[in-house]
Amino acid sequence: MSEYQHLLVKQDGDTIRITMNRPQRRNSLSADHLGELHEAFSAAGRTDATGIVLGAEGPVFCSGHDFADVAARDLAGVRELLQQCTALMRLIQTLPQVVIARVHALATAAGCQLVASCDLAVVAESAGFALPGGKGGWFCHTPAVPVARSVGRKRLMELALTGDVIDARTAADWGLVNYAVPDAELDKHVDDLLTRATRGSKLGKAIGKQTLYAQLDRPEADGYAIALEVMASASQTAGAREGMTAFLEKRRPVWPD
Repeated sequence: MSEYQHLLVKQDGDTIRITMNRPQRRNSLSADHLGELHEAFSAAGRTDATGIVLGAEGPVFCSGHDFADVAARDLAGVRELLQQCTALMRLIQTLPQVVIARVHALATAAGCQLVASCDLAVVAESAGFALPGGKGGWFCHTPAVPVARSVGRKRLMELALTGDVIDARTAADWGLVNYAVPDAELDKHVDDLLTRATRGSKLGKAIGKQTLYAQLDRPEADGYAIALEVMASASQTAGAREGMTAFLEKRRPVWPD
């Protein structure tokens, strides 16, 4: 497999395991990290593997967009970054393989979006999920697109408007993930679900998966078109800038509004 700066990638029989390995930045999604994820998933999609497992190293599964990257960009730059992120999310759903998120810890904002964009998700009981933009300066417009299609309107509104973390059991109950399992049994349950989800015809499975998404994608594509532009524009607001600056400076934000 190729060498990556921010990822660990290995093939384990019929399974390719892609592990985010940027723990010092809470596996946040910088342009470089997104580029490597896109490359790794694209490469995996060209193999004969039947399944892909997305995991992470460190205390956080994925904290979302890297504010250091976002804060340095103008409107066109943020739009480009969000387009890059959206391309990754949609790539995952177009691959012929079954993609399972193995979530051992907190997933927030675009990290939560990443989990929701995978075909399946098995999570440790200590994991949590949030769209924190609702209590900050930069609302989680694009992360809400696939989350909405998993949890429904009222639960989406609670996640997006409060920004609160929901625990793994709640995420499973709401339909954001498939199973919440004891931490020590995470790998066992990931492999069990992957085995069940990849049995049968490879081609039939690939066509079936892509057809399922073709049904669901008509409103989702429209949702992304709207949310991407709004989120890119919102990155330039005073509140968004203050939120990112305060995060980077490790201080409490002073909201201008």
